Amino acid sequence: MTTVTVDAGICGFKTVIRVTSGDSQHATVELRTSCPNIKPMESVPLEVDAYVECFAGIGESSIYETARTFCKHPGCPLPSGIIKGIEVACGLALPKDALIRVSKEDNVES
Repeated sequence: MTTVTVDAGICGFKTVIRVTSGDSQHATVELRTSCPNIKPMESVPLEVDAYVECFAGIGESSIYETARTFCKHPGCPLPSGIIKGIEVACGLALPKDALIRVSKEDNVES
């Protein structure tokens, strides 16, 4: 089993994604989230072909299609986190954290 934890940022919502694969091609995805928008997605069966999901164009996989139904924010890192979990569970990538670091600097002239 592969576990991915997504901390979505300033909203404070966290999601734990668990991905299992018995054959390194097909994956089952389970979510537990504190996000009220994503919460209904916990009951949606997510059983996918990893090769289709991981090699689709950006936003063209069934994971992104499902997420579009529930996720109201295009900057949400959750769909990408699900894809990363599928990659690792099916042996298409090694486990390594991905990071989005956001900062803001004031424009101060001296």
